[in-house]
Amino acid sequence: MNTSPFFIKPTPLQVVMLKVAAALLPGIIALTWAFGVGVLVQITLALGTALLAEAACLKLRNYPIKPFLCDGSAAVTAVLLALSMPPLAPWWMVVLATLIAICLAKHLYGGLGQNPFNPAMVGFAVMIVSFPAQMSRWAAPLPLDIPHLDSLAQILTIFSGQLPQAFDAMASATPLDTVKTALLQQHALSDIFQQPIFGAVAGVGSEWAAVGFLLGGLYLLWSKLIAWQIPVGFLAAFILTASLFYGVDPAHYSPPWFHLFSGAAILGAFFIVSDPVTAPTTPRGRLIFAALAGMLTYMIRVFGAYPDGVAFAVLIMNIATPFIDQYTQPPVFGRKS
Repeated sequence: MNTSPFFIKPTPLQVVMLKVAAALLPGIIALTWAFGVGVLVQITLALGTALLAEAACLKLRNYPIKPFLCDGSAAVTAVLLALSMPPLAPWWMVVLATLIAICLAKHLYGGLGQNPFNPAMVGFAVMIVSFPAQMSRWAAPLPLDIPHLDSLAQILTIFSGQLPQAFDAMASATPLDTVKTALLQQHALSDIFQQPIFGAVAGVGSEWAAVGFLLGGLYLLWSKLIAWQIPVGFLAAFILTASLFYGVDPAHYSPPWFHLFSGAAILGAFFIVSDPVTAPTTPRGRLIFAALAGMLTYMIRVFGAYPDGVAFAVLIMNIATPFIDQYTQPPVFGRKS
């Protein structure tokens, strides 16, 4: 009987990225159903820009273009960034954000595996800090019984940069932004949630997108493409923090299920915080990293200047990754410490 060690053949990066892209599909379909073809246009713009920027950076660095361009990492970064952008954002915003993500946040640090910060979240953070008004305006969900821009009008809006005169009647802030603004104006939560943009547990349409990303995330866990400590740690800390504030003052703090199915909480837990390059490598370190990111996400949402906090929480914790890795390394085999 052969008792030699068995070596597990690592999954090729291209296969990993293909499975991640497949896991994103349910959420993308739900977002497109809720907000229209603009979601797909933004993804297409980001993909095209990411591949061109990746090829240009590889050429400048004298790296072979085809192997790195085909590994799928730039494409996944582009899709995650596009999903974070408003569906009707002007074309140049998603192009600029993607250039920042690929050229600055990725290749400036040496390329895949060397970047200390999540590239997609760097691109998003620069956009929301630089253009907060444009980044906070989303088209009203299509399931609402109000006039909407058709597919052609959405495409023309993205590429012309000219909003139709009736756009204000068709646009709305995100559910998170709506709640934060209304609370600052001393409105009661019970009255806020009576607005038509809110559904059963969160925003109309966006709650189904969250369910789609949850299904995709469970697939990643089942496929063992991500470590369970990260989504479990993030969601547990996020829900616990939201529950504590809601339990203390339910009149001023939204319920945890609203926070869970709003914004990028579920997308972040499974697809962003779990980035293997910028997250710790030890099991205990991943749990600490994810839990702190989940807590920070809630605190930034509720007490910060921006409606969602996933991007900033991830980037802050990316800074701490080397320290977490250093202090959670297990002892070398044969030593006690």
